[in-house]
Amino acid sequence: MRTWTVDDVMTEAVTTVGPEASYREVVDLLIGRRISAMPVVDDSLRVIGVVSETDLLRKIEYAGDERPRLFDGRRRRGERAKATGGTVAGLMTAPPVLAVSGTPIAAAARLMDAGNVKRLPVVDAADRLIGIVTRSDLLKTHLRPDDEIRDDVRSGVTGVDVEVRDGVVTLSGRVDRASTADAADLLARRVPGVVTVVQEIHWVWDDRRPILPYPIA
Repeated sequence: MRTWTVDDVMTEAVTTVGPEASYREVVDLLIGRRISAMPVVDDSLRVIGVVSETDLLRKIEYAGDERPRLFDGRRRRGERAKATGGTVAGLMTAPPVLAVSGTPIAAAARLMDAGNVKRLPVVDAADRLIGIVTRSDLLKTHLRPDDEIRDDVRSGVTGVDVEVRDGVVTLSGRVDRASTADAADLLARRVPGVVTVVQEIHWVWDDRRPILPYPIA
């Protein structure tokens, strides 16, 4: 059963910007390309940050109120600093949250959640940009045809019947052990595009229950 990675769903043609680009240049790029953020790269295409609409809006949010205040927290001080930025170097969010080529899509989703980001630049082993993956890219796996999902489930789950409808996998049949049924359920849930699993497998022996020793008189 093949594991889907960010390489399968990422966009390879990525709009980037350098750290020396001006505020107006970034605004023009975002609006002109109809995107909400861009990776910031150095001369070797290594990703050093991400600049987004949120970063740019600090200049509007704190217009006339850019000076740091005594009781500002670290996050608020950073936001005020971006309001004074004239180039990408002073506007971008760094360090960036990145996904290395080959990262499973489930791990990519966890990275997005942990980093509170909507997109991940995808890099090679040298941190050079090779693509970008967004939340909507990860969700595209749920547009996979049912027959493709069924084939993937069958390649990893043997000895049971597999049916798929609208991404819902139904497992049925009979196996010797309850643990075998549980393992089939777990493997099926890991297939990209699976919405949920209906487990209708019957077993002969429930080997999940501990076998207690006879009491000693």
